[in-house]
Amino acid sequence: MKPMFDKRKIRLFKWPGSRTIYAAACVLLLWQALHLALGSRLIPSPGQTLIRFWYLLPNVLSQHLLASLVRIMIALVVSLIAGGVIGLWIGMNKRADQLVTPVVYLLYPLPKIAFLPILMVLFGLGNAPKILLIFLVVVFQIIIAARDGVREIPQPLFHSVLSLDLSRKDLYRHLVFPAVLPRIMTALRISIGISISVLFFAESFATTYGIGYYIMNSWLLVNYVDMFSGILALSLLGFGLFSLLDLAERRFCRWTQAGKPDEGR
Repeated sequence: MKPMFDKRKIRLFKWPGSRTIYAAACVLLLWQALHLALGSRLIPSPGQTLIRFWYLLPNVLSQHLLASLVRIMIALVVSLIAGGVIGLWIGMNKRADQLVTPVVYLLYPLPKIAFLPILMVLFGLGNAPKILLIFLVVVFQIIIAARDGVREIPQPLFHSVLSLDLSRKDLYRHLVFPAVLPRIMTALRISIGISISVLFFAESFATTYGIGYYIMNSWLLVNYVDMFSGILALSLLGFGLFSLLDLAERRFCRWTQAGKPDEGR
């Protein structure tokens, strides 16, 4: 007896952008329900917020978003380079692993936000302490991801590559990098969410530009529509970074996408 529905032919998200539209619709419906249930100006309606958002975006929100984006991108790029180099080094060198890993394990669990006052004293009130704070949050995750990625490579693969008399450069290019890159992408995906939270906190102090500053300033002015417009901008910033990372993963980690359904984003 044939099944009534062929699961292979049923595709809920088969159009480009369908998953994004679905997620946005769910959030907007929940938002509207909270607005109606509470009946308070503390949570403005989605329609009112969206209108205000589009009004503020060209001249106000864009400046704050750009400042936040520059800070987080610099921190992520520097963390990726430094963390990747250190992680590969300790992953490929047992002696280095014995020396560096205990230090990483000791520093990684520390709440990096607690260092913000010290960074502000040492590096001033500009962008440097905010970028360094995000760097401290992200770099340890990249180090551990790169090191674990090297450790997961089976030893027979190393022996096979070395038997081909390849150079060390080719060893990294054809074996180490392809094995480690997916783990680094996962670490970056986790780090982005944490970085945005840390950035919001860091921008609440001694700054005049940044989406975190804008949200907190609107809250202090009891302007909840502007505050929610800033929150919407912050969520779109995170969504854009996640989408950019997905594109990079599909471009540079194509072997991990083999066999996956091409669903609408």
